[in-house]
Amino acid sequence: MTTVKLNVLFKKMQKDDKKEVLMFHVVSDELPHADELLKMPGTITLLTVEESQVEALGAEFVSIQRDNKKTVLKFNVKRDPEGKVNQLYPFAGGNVSLILQPSQMSIEEFYEEPREGVKYTVDNGGQVDVPEDQLSIDDEETVTH
Repeated sequence: MTTVKLNVLFKKMQKDDKKEVLMFHVVSDELPHADELLKMPGTITLLTVEESQVEALGAEFVSIQRDNKKTVLKFNVKRDPEGKVNQLYPFAGGNVSLILQPSQMSIEEFYEEPREGVKYTVDNGGQVDVPEDQLSIDDEETVTH
C-alpha cells in the first residue's frame, strides 16, 4: 500500500482510560485515494498531522463511514509515552493535512501490554548481578496469589 495524504477537518479528540480517539472528516463528494483507504480499517497505520511537526503516531484505523456529505475516519491511539497526542490538541477543530501510511505492526502487537522483566547486568566473566530489591526465586513461597 502507498502513503495517503488527505485534507480533512480534525473533528474530535476524545480520551478514555485506555486510548485516545481521533476523528477526522473528509468534507467532499469525492474521497481521494478511496481504494487504498477502504483497505486500511482494522489495521495499524502511521498517522501524521502535517502541520503539527509531530512524528508519525501508530494508530488503529478503527473505521471509515461515508454518507452523502462527508467521510468520517476514526482512529485509536493506545501508547503515547512521549505525549505526542497532546501536541495535536491545538489542531483539533481545524483543517489539517492528514498523512496515513500502513504499518508493519499487527493489531495484536499494538495492543500487547509491555511486560517488565527482571533487571540485571552481566560482567565480563559471565556472572549475573540482580539488584537486591527484586523478587528472587527464593521469595516465591511468600508471594500471595
